[in-house]
Amino acid sequence: MTLEITGKNIDITPAIRERLDFKFKKLEKFQLPLVNKHVMISKEPSKTFKIEASAAIPGGKIVASAEHNDLFGAITELYQKLERQINKQAHKPAARRASHSDKPVVEEDEIEAEDA
Repeated sequence: MTLEITGKNIDITPAIRERLDFKFKKLEKFQLPLVNKHVMISKEPSKTFKIEASAAIPGGKIVASAEHNDLFGAITELYQKLERQINKQAHKPAARRASHSDKPVVEEDEIEAEDA
């Protein structure tokens, strides 16, 4: 799937497109398919850059945004936020939630024997 990049009050240069493509390719290491990848870049009147990204993954959608004075700094910050979300989704099945069935059961007789 291609990456859709929208610029608001800013022109999308080949360097910006290349950096975003590189960062999204790095996200593929988690082996979660990213579908409908969309990035919107805007330049705020206060001279800061705001980037918002969204992508669909199996079982949901991830959305992240970042603001920074430097455009490439904002892209890196956005990548880190997306990476955390994808990492969480990728390892969700392996996470041990409330099931403590592997925890050994301590009998009351053993507790009394240890105290004596």
